[in-house]
Amino acid sequence: MLTAVNVAIRGRVQGVGFRPFVYQLACQLQLSGTVQNNMDGVKIFLEGEEDLIQMFLTEVKEKAPRLAKIKEILVESTAVQHVQKFSIIPSERSGTSQLVIPIDSAVCEDCLEEMNDPNDFRYQYPFINCTQCGPRYTIIDELPYDRPYTSMKSFPMCDDCQQEYEDPTNRRHHAQPIACPTCGPKVQLLDGAGTIINSANPIQETINLLKAGKIVAIKGIGGYHLCCDAMNEAAVTALRKKKNRPVRPLAVMAASLTATSSFAIVSDKEAELLTSPEAPIVILKKHHNEQLAASVAPNMSTIGVMLPYAPLHHLLLTDSELSVLVMTSANPSGLPLVYQDNDAMNYLVGIADFYLSHNREILHPVDDSVVQVNAGKLDFLRRSRGYVPDPFPTNQDVTGIVAFGGQQKTTFTIGRNKQIFIGPHIGDLENIETINHYHKELTHLLRWIDTPKTSAVIDAHPGYQAQNLLTDYDFAEVIKVQHHHAHMAGCIAEHQIDGKTFGIILDGTGYGLDGHIWGFEILYGDAADFKRIAHLHYTPLPGSEKSIREPWRNAAAMLISYHGDEGADMASLVFPDKAQEIQVLTSMIEKRINTVYAGTCGRLFDAVSAICGVTKVANYDGQAAIELAELTDETQIYEPYSFDLLDNELITIDFSTMLKEIVSDVLARVSVTMISSRFHETVVQAIMSAMGMGLNKNSNLEKTVVLSGGSLHNRYLRKRLTEELKEKGFVVFAPESIPCNDGGLSYGQLAVAAAKRRK
Repeated sequence: MLTAVNVAIRGRVQGVGFRPFVYQLACQLQLSGTVQNNMDGVKIFLEGEEDLIQMFLTEVKEKAPRLAKIKEILVESTAVQHVQKFSIIPSERSGTSQLVIPIDSAVCEDCLEEMNDPNDFRYQYPFINCTQCGPRYTIIDELPYDRPYTSMKSFPMCDDCQQEYEDPTNRRHHAQPIACPTCGPKVQLLDGAGTIINSANPIQETINLLKAGKIVAIKGIGGYHLCCDAMNEAAVTALRKKKNRPVRPLAVMAASLTATSSFAIVSDKEAELLTSPEAPIVILKKHHNEQLAASVAPNMSTIGVMLPYAPLHHLLLTDSELSVLVMTSANPSGLPLVYQDNDAMNYLVGIADFYLSHNREILHPVDDSVVQVNAGKLDFLRRSRGYVPDPFPTNQDVTGIVAFGGQQKTTFTIGRNKQIFIGPHIGDLENIETINHYHKELTHLLRWIDTPKTSAVIDAHPGYQAQNLLTDYDFAEVIKVQHHHAHMAGCIAEHQIDGKTFGIILDGTGYGLDGHIWGFEILYGDAADFKRIAHLHYTPLPGSEKSIREPWRNAAAMLISYHGDEGADMASLVFPDKAQEIQVLTSMIEKRINTVYAGTCGRLFDAVSAICGVTKVANYDGQAAIELAELTDETQIYEPYSFDLLDNELITIDFSTMLKEIVSDVLARVSVTMISSRFHETVVQAIMSAMGMGLNKNSNLEKTVVLSGGSLHNRYLRKRLTEELKEKGFVVFAPESIPCNDGGLSYGQLAVAAAKRRK
């Protein structure tokens, strides 16, 4: 019997070859009708035999393109129109936006095969793409995703590309960035002064420059990278000096998994991440015999690695003498990623020796995403290119909630219907350039997502920039959320946990409800509310931010606070060149001059790192804790140091004895690896003891726990806490799809606001 239906499909269904797929499936099943993009997703009119339509509806979900993510299929009967064929019709730009904005994807194997085929007309073309790969989010100006609303609008298609674009049986049918050497973008090589270098083959010339030890700024999909030969110590050292990045690890791009395996250990799960369409930087363990330049990742047992994800990257890594490149974001210290050509020539002068650029405009910059496998699960350190702005589903309406995030590793999050959109990594809101970048990207995504601005959610810290950003938007209400509750709520929302749960939140800094700095918390509650069960004993930070930048000050202050004159003597023994400064610190603490009090995991790690001589002065955020953690083997279990629990109304963890024992070990020249390992285990056991005491005092509490906060990137802490908690009968959750650091804070803030709205 001849039947007709209207089908609405929502999800990630634009920019992924969905219409050609629908066309071919409909033709295969001898169905007639139409398919088009609109502001809701994809609209399909189908006409044919009822059983064939049912088969279509089954296969459209089961056989969808690899980049598609179908969230909803709505079907309704309609009148038969006796259409004679199936066709793709122009997009409709009306209706309420429900679109999932397509993400940037690594070049696919089919395109690579063509690019490497001398007989193909796209041979060695660095902008080859199809519906299954290439730039998306970074080139979109307006929705729906059609070529006239992208930065490809300035490249009229040649006859060959036009023929492929219009052919529903071709995998480039309606591939919006479609291009070839005749009609598409082109690369050009420029010298350090920005003068174009006439070259028949700019890519080969760039390869020669890199092999000669030069630093080249390379324009990719989401912005510029600074690039040099990762095997060339002189080149890496020069890059560090010019960029003023003395020790922070540099990411590398390896030609292949085989090349990666020559300097790092790659598990099956890590290999899957490296070769995925998202192509993130993956943190890997180094080989003991790795041959990279020593300056790539000094003092680290791990290294961040990505594989080529743009065709241009593959072409740069074809030379066997150049198998690994340093590929670090091109941004002057503290500023956003450079992505516009004029800014590259201005900001990178004196850093880049040459520029390999192209004339396809980047409209929305995105940093590379960074992940690791932690306790067997995915752990995002930075969620950006390849993942943003893919939405998270939720079981409640979050329309109109906009969360502004924190001060560092900032993101924003927007709610629409039952979708949650986390924006791209912005960075630290410490300068006007980053604040302007935040404002631009938030404004643009708000327009795309098309949701009312009902509730603004910000961190409770009165000094965060979010307070000022709010003035540019008109919200009906402003909700302030405690920092660590947001971390806890984010994990609760991600795993859709019902009921109450413990939250073990280990973090660097967060404004506490009592006016002190929190960051070593055991909480109990849900996304709507919480109570504090336990925390780390507060110790002073004389000079506040200076004690964070110079961990030795924090360490000395901790010793003095815990042990008085004896602590000052211990500080003088481990920091013998700081005797005069230690006297000043003692006076500041006694008189409470420019001194705040903190109980945070980050500052505890900083102190122990400084006492051990690992990092006394930090060159980047988290350096002391990261370098201390690098010394610990998470496959082993160590004997803890001593610690105390103070059974007050609020359980207080006291590490005064542990610090004294660590000082003794340092003075006795016990290996730093052993000290670090025992310290890590002490943190684990102190938390477990505090959890036990908390349960004894409140026997009716649920035995579910979420782990979050930036310190939970630490492999040892996450693994051992998970093991110990499970052994005690807890069900344990940790963030897997959002960062547990402040990059996931805005998601947690939105979760708190949504829970309060529901109540």
